[in-house]
Amino acid sequence: MKTISVIDPLTGNKLHEISAHSKVEVGLKFQAGRDAQVAWANRPAKERARIANRIAGLLVEREEQILNLLQRETGKAKSHAFEELTGALGAVAYYAKTVAGLMRRKRVRAGVPFMISAFVEPAPVGVVGIITPWNYPLALTMMDVIPALMAGNAVVQKADNQTAKTVQLARDLSVEAGIPEEIWQIVHGDATEVGNAVTDNADFVAFTGSTATGKLVAARAASRLVGYSLELGGKNPMIVLPGADLEKAAETAIGGAFGNSGQLCVAIERLYVSNRDLQEFELILKRRVESLKLGSSHNFDFDLGALTSAAQLERVSGFVDRAKQEGALVLTGGHALLDLGPNFYAPTVITQIPQGAEILHKEVFGPVIALVGYEGLDQAIELANASEYGLNASVVGNRKQALSVASKLMAGSVNINEGYRATMASMAAPMGGMKQSGMGRRSGPQGLLRFTETRTIGVSNNFPIKLPTRARQYLRLAPIMTKLVGWIGKL
Repeated sequence: MKTISVIDPLTGNKLHEISAHSKVEVGLKFQAGRDAQVAWANRPAKERARIANRIAGLLVEREEQILNLLQRETGKAKSHAFEELTGALGAVAYYAKTVAGLMRRKRVRAGVPFMISAFVEPAPVGVVGIITPWNYPLALTMMDVIPALMAGNAVVQKADNQTAKTVQLARDLSVEAGIPEEIWQIVHGDATEVGNAVTDNADFVAFTGSTATGKLVAARAASRLVGYSLELGGKNPMIVLPGADLEKAAETAIGGAFGNSGQLCVAIERLYVSNRDLQEFELILKRRVESLKLGSSHNFDFDLGALTSAAQLERVSGFVDRAKQEGALVLTGGHALLDLGPNFYAPTVITQIPQGAEILHKEVFGPVIALVGYEGLDQAIELANASEYGLNASVVGNRKQALSVASKLMAGSVNINEGYRATMASMAAPMGGMKQSGMGRRSGPQGLLRFTETRTIGVSNNFPIKLPTRARQYLRLAPIMTKLVGWIGKL
C-alpha cells in the first residue's frame, strides 16, 4: 500500500506517514458499510443516543490526548484547539439529546378527516460520504458524522491527509463507545481519486471545503441524483457601527479574524468602520494586534499558533504581496515569522485598499484583516453584501441597531458583538451559507434531517364511510366531500 508523509507544521520535518487508499478500496468500504447499515438503522434512536453520550464522555476523558494530537497536526494554539474540542462536544451532546424526537413518526393533517390518517417519518439514506478539511478536523467531523450516524446511516469519511490521525482518534473513541466498526470508516489518499470515489459511491455527500471543489462535488453527485450539502468559502464582513466602543470593537475583530490564525471558513476578513472613527480605530487595532503572542505550546501560553502548511504560508504571503502591489498599505504585520518556525505569519492589517482590489473579494484563509472606511450605514451594508460569498457576518455596536443591520446582510449567520462563535456554538441553530458559500445546513434539526429521506404513510381508517371506488359512490359522496374541503379551508 502506498503511504503519504505528513509534515509537522511547527518544524517542517516529517510527522508521520499514513496509508493512501485506492478507488477500489473506497468502494469496498462502502459495501461493508452498506452491509452493516440496516442493522444499525433498526436500533432504536434512544440506543444510538446513549452511544453518543458515551462518545461525549470519552472526548472529555481523553481531552489532553486529543488536544496534543490536534495541535501537532494543525499547529494551532491550544486555545483554538480547546475551542475545537468544545465544538465537537456540543455537536455530540445536541444530537444525543434530540435524535429520538427528530426521528419520531409524526402525525400530520389528513386530506379527508376521519376516513384517513397521515403520518410522516424520516428514513436514513443509507451510506453517507463525508469529506472534511484539515483546518477543524475534530469539530467538523463530529458536526457532520455524528448526526449522520444518529439518523441511522453508515458513514465513509474522507479525512484530509494532514489531519487524518485526529479524525482516526475520534472514530476509534466512537467505536470504543459502541459505534460498530463498519458503520464509520475512514479513507485518505489522493484528493481527486479518493474524493471522487466517495462521491461516486455515496447515497448522500456532505462536503466542506473550497467553493471551486464544492461545485465539482455537486455536479458529480447531481449526475447520480444523489443529495448533497456543501459548506464552502467565505469573505466574511464585520461592520463596526458609529458610536461603538472602539477598544471593544478592535478586540472583537481580533477574535473574529485571527481564530485558528484565520484558517477558518467563518473568520472575519473584511472590516468596515465609519470614516469619522477610522483613524482612531487604526491606532487602536494596530496596538492590539501587535500585542498578540505567537508560538507553540501545549499550555495556554500563546494567542496564535502557526499556519498548517507551507502551502498556506505561500497563499497568505501571496495575497498580502499582491495587495501591496495594487497600492494598499500594510498597517501592521505582512511578513513571515521564520524565527518562530517555518509556517508562522504575523497577524496583518491592510488599509487604504483600492476599490476592486483582490484582497476585498477573494478568500485569504489566513490572519489578514482588510480595513475599509464607510460614510453611512447604507454604504456599509452595501459594501458588506458586495461579495459572491455569504457565509458569515458580524455587526459590532448598539444591540438594537445591530439587529436591524443584521437582517439586511446576505449571510447564513450573523453575529452581534462577536465574530463567529455566537452562531457557531449554537448547535440548535442551522449553520451554512448563502450565494456561493454553500447549500444546505449543518447543526440544528436540519443538520441531521439532511441525512434522511421523508416517508409519508397514509392509513384508511375503520370509519363507517369509506373513500369511494365506484361511480355511484362518487355520485353520493362528491357533494359532501366538496363541502368538507371548503369547510376545512375556512378553518
